[in-house]
Amino acid sequence: MAKKNAKNKASSNTIALNKKARFEYFIEDDFEAGLELQGWEVKALRAGKANISESYVLLKDGEAFLFGATITPLNVASTHVVADPQRTRKLLLKRRELDTLLGKVNRDGFTVVALSLYWKKSFAKLKIGLAKGKKLHDKRDTAKDRDWQRQKSRIMKNAAR
Repeated sequence: MAKKNAKNKASSNTIALNKKARFEYFIEDDFEAGLELQGWEVKALRAGKANISESYVLLKDGEAFLFGATITPLNVASTHVVADPQRTRKLLLKRRELDTLLGKVNRDGFTVVALSLYWKKSFAKLKIGLAKGKKLHDKRDTAKDRDWQRQKSRIMKNAAR
């Protein structure tokens, strides 16, 4: 008799995605940043109660901070801690990565946006992207390309039958 695997792997390590970011911006480069979290936030992330669709990264005094990310506290979380769902969270990056981001944002007019929030081993990580804003015609081109890819896949699927 074969042993059953006691650990069932989760289907995905992704906690939250920012789908709007790829539509609104050209992503030039991406970085992986750790998050400075409190205990109740980790529990809420394990339950999947996070939203980063309206979040952005601010670089200030040689440090990076995540603004606008919502982590909804659980009802069973500790009662003696005041849980602020939209609090500012510090991002943990290496000095060289911070210097690169600061230089690109200050000199070249880039923006830093949050792309996805995920688990890596037992740590919560945030993928941030160095982004340049799209104009309206660029967004139209992106939508047109996406529609064409969808139509092309349907045509190929029907032709294979």
